[in-house]
Amino acid sequence: MLEATPLGDGWILRHDSEPIPTTVPGCVHTDLMAAGVIPDPFLGLGETEVAWVARRDWTYEREIGGPSGQEQTDLVFDGLDTVAEISLDGRPLGTVRNMHRSYRFDVTGLSGRLSVRFLSAYAEAEAVRGRVGERPAAYAEPYQYLRKMACSFGWDWGPTLVTAGIWRPVRLERWSTARIARVRPLVTVEEGTGVVELAVEVERTRVEAPLAVEATVAGVRARAEIEGAGGVVRLRVPDARLWWPRGYGEQPLYEVELKLLHGEDTLDVWRRRVGFRTVELDRRPDAHGTGFTFVVNGERLFARGVNWIPDDVFPSRITRERYRERLGQAAGAGVDLVRIWGGGIYESEDFYDACDELGLLVWQDFPFACAAYPEEQPLRGEVEAEARENVVRLMPHPSLVLWNGNNENLWGFRDWEWEPRLAGDSWGEGYYLGVLPRVVAELDPTRPYTAGSPWSGSWEHHPNDPAHGTHHSWEVWNREDYADYRLSVPRFVAEFGWQAPPAYTTLRRALPGEELAPDSPGMLHHQKADDGNGKLERGLERHFAVPDGDFDRWHYLTQLNQARAVAAGIEHWRSHWPVCAGTIVWQLNDCWPVTSWAAVDGDGREKPLYHELRRLYADRLLTFQEGDGGLALAAVNQGREEWRGTLTLRRMSVEGEVLGRAEVELVAGARTVARVDVPRELTPLGPKEFLVADADSGAVADTGADGGSGADGGSGADGGSGAGADSGVVADTGADADTGADGGSGAGADAGVVADSGVVADSGVVADAGTDAAGLRALHFPVPDREVPYPAPRFEVALAPGGITVTARTLVRDLLLQADRLDPGARADRGRVTLLPGEQVTIGVRGWKTPDAETARSALYCVETAR
Repeated sequence: MLEATPLGDGWILRHDSEPIPTTVPGCVHTDLMAAGVIPDPFLGLGETEVAWVARRDWTYEREIGGPSGQEQTDLVFDGLDTVAEISLDGRPLGTVRNMHRSYRFDVTGLSGRLSVRFLSAYAEAEAVRGRVGERPAAYAEPYQYLRKMACSFGWDWGPTLVTAGIWRPVRLERWSTARIARVRPLVTVEEGTGVVELAVEVERTRVEAPLAVEATVAGVRARAEIEGAGGVVRLRVPDARLWWPRGYGEQPLYEVELKLLHGEDTLDVWRRRVGFRTVELDRRPDAHGTGFTFVVNGERLFARGVNWIPDDVFPSRITRERYRERLGQAAGAGVDLVRIWGGGIYESEDFYDACDELGLLVWQDFPFACAAYPEEQPLRGEVEAEARENVVRLMPHPSLVLWNGNNENLWGFRDWEWEPRLAGDSWGEGYYLGVLPRVVAELDPTRPYTAGSPWSGSWEHHPNDPAHGTHHSWEVWNREDYADYRLSVPRFVAEFGWQAPPAYTTLRRALPGEELAPDSPGMLHHQKADDGNGKLERGLERHFAVPDGDFDRWHYLTQLNQARAVAAGIEHWRSHWPVCAGTIVWQLNDCWPVTSWAAVDGDGREKPLYHELRRLYADRLLTFQEGDGGLALAAVNQGREEWRGTLTLRRMSVEGEVLGRAEVELVAGARTVARVDVPRELTPLGPKEFLVADADSGAVADTGADGGSGADGGSGADGGSGAGADSGVVADTGADADTGADGGSGAGADAGVVADSGVVADSGVVADAGTDAAGLRALHFPVPDREVPYPAPRFEVALAPGGITVTARTLVRDLLLQADRLDPGARADRGRVTLLPGEQVTIGVRGWKTPDAETARSALYCVETAR
């Protein structure tokens, strides 16, 4: 039987000839930090103080033991970052140059000092550039010249911390006669029967030994003989339960076990979990262009997605628990698809295991991003070898539904002036349209492949044509207002987003002692986007009176603007299902504390955008949209049941007076969008008026529905306050408040929205406490906030079990509790919410050690009229 001995202990790192204790898996930076040699590069300007580390060579060493009773001993590295020379007892074993591959060396009969010498990634990249010639890229760093996590060289949200080290586990494997070298599982469904076909490859020490394999799954057993170096065993599972994306069904997983046998002796065992499901990508042309719709088990999906970057610039620090937490946050926001972006890595098994269990679909980019990649050796051979290894490694996971060739390189060739600069040199097209689709077709025909993102399907259309295939929407943010999201209906929006700073407590930890300002030294250093602060300011000026010298207000408004911007896009595009079949927000997470597009910041704290996604990605969504016939209300129903109820429309003044009212029957079939034209007499007239729509009922399964508001400005739609699941509406007879506040609130699950007997009684925000029924609301303000004469906000704040209760005495727009200001470990259960006069919301707060109402008031923010 194969014996595996982990080699995680006993390593040292040589630094100026001095040994430093190390952690394996790990990297040079984390070892030097642990030893006190370098500061934490995440804090202050520390990144610049450690730049020298990437220009050095580094050596890891440890002793390994002598011979065993087995016929062969292999030294196995699951990952080496990146260019390394490996030797044992002074004998060279090999040189490697690919972070994305594993390596195996025969060390039978050898013992002594094991040495892994890492050469500077910069030196290797510059040497390759010297051989193959210059290639254009989005950034000045030479990341396209070696097979390494590109974003370790920095990105417009990430630091330049070019790593080296043994970043994945290392072990000795001792075995005799034969071992399992590779198992390629093809998992399909044939007329209700689950089929598992295992193509097995073996490595032998004895060529003549008769071998067999025996496989089991769900009580089904099958056996096959090994002929030479391989064999195939096939199992059929009658009435297999289907694996579904979250929100569409359950995620049953079946354990598959494969044994390699020599007579009665078990030589090696392979175990994985699989799920039975079918996946297609409908890219047929139609009247609107060329579609891009995921079809799982015959069900057509609107993909509710987020883009994923490495969760730490030092990926060896990401634990199984951290993957589960971050992906659990994605699932909690209503996400059903995670795209692993091409400037990162093929993630660890822990990532895909969590997605399998949570029902999160995975779109896997091959690691190519924003650059022209040479196709000459040594890179071409490395690319094919890594693709073959990782395609087979990840095949068991039912969550994996798409292989994608690259991020933005086909677009870059056409639009970023690469073509004339290349003058005929290779740039990666041969990978995306040749090598990679060939490898996927040969090894994993059960999954679709697309050449890139964005990609229109062929060179007959512009690569980023919104009418064909996938589209990246970056004119908004870079140059245009987010209201312009409504000017087009792409078939699938694979990237779009808006920046905001991280949570206040995250900034305080990352920038200790700094007087925070948008342009303070640390804030600028932790803003990596080109003209990032300028774009933030211009984005604010279109909607708000930008505060001068008030950092707290600037912080609130920029986070609010991020949530509104993303809402503008998703509400519009979801309202156009099935023409538009998905949105993938840039981005879910961060790899360090930074101002970025993320919904969850580098310390794991949720921004207001995170809570907004819970509303936007709920099965049911109300949104006002402008059309050729005027203002309409779209009722988006992604649920499996019909949505039937009554819509209450009210035209209101900002002082709380109801100026007009109508009730309309709502019927939205399962997986459809219903549109209701707004009567012309209810259209708001001028900046002092707005429109409210409330839907009174409908079962909402696992939505995490969250109140909030959508796009603002021009004729933009604006989502409103809506009670989440398990919420209640009651009459409020409390005394009037006599205090105003520059603050805000939000409402989430287990919250109540309360209407009193004042100006806006019978608000129509209805949900029965203790059930899964919920009321939904949408708001429409016809002008930007800076033109709205909001009344001075007045509301009461009181402690409630597990949180606080806020009661509005005026219109209070986009209230937000920044819970981390109460306690660094505190989290609120919802984001922004707009309350009408008399409404009340309870915000749950976890991790708040010493609750009191006045402290809560200081952490509340809302929109105010320009002063």
